[in-house]
Amino acid sequence: MDRQYDSDISELIATRASRHAAPAALRNAVRRATAAPAHPPSRVTAWLGLEWLRLSAAFAVGVLVALLVPATWHAVPDATIANELVDSHVRSLQLAHLSDVVSTDHHTVKPWFAGKLDYSPPVHDLAPQGFPLAGGRLDVLHGRTIAALVYKRRQHVINVFVVPRGADTPPADTRLSRNGFHVQSWSDGSNSFWAVSDLNAEELGQFVTLQQQQGD
Repeated sequence: MDRQYDSDISELIATRASRHAAPAALRNAVRRATAAPAHPPSRVTAWLGLEWLRLSAAFAVGVLVALLVPATWHAVPDATIANELVDSHVRSLQLAHLSDVVSTDHHTVKPWFAGKLDYSPPVHDLAPQGFPLAGGRLDVLHGRTIAALVYKRRQHVINVFVVPRGADTPPADTRLSRNGFHVQSWSDGSNSFWAVSDLNAEELGQFVTLQQQQGD
């Protein structure tokens, strides 16, 4: 459309189109719909509304995490856990972070974990049997902070990872080999234990048997 056509249309509307006044009810409805609110929300009210939305979203996320986390262990097979533990074992040797507390005395190592975990790992003195305690540290297994106890057998290091038993506890009674390392697990009813070492499987089995014979 050109300007002349627009001008002609405008003139026709102005001179010939009929006009009708809007009914009073319609005018009032339009005024009410377009009028500003008599009492607009204050900044405090708006802030509280926003905070409520944020808290609601955080609560929803928390509930979702609480529902998902307890089921995490059940989806993890023994082989995957063994791989994680072997990685942790190797990492502790390579990074020279074998122990956070260095001691051959189980009365020193066991209290060190107090306040750092929500459980108390049993620590045994097996030096008379040829497996002296060397210390302990905090480690992580599948996203969970756990206790790691360190024992020695000649020049070999044995890491014992301790996990409290419960609905989310990884399975026990496992024997696997990964990249030259042996992994054996057992349970005392309260905790699950996973021993990892490059020590030969027979001697590692002896170590596990000695651990199982100990009381807390």
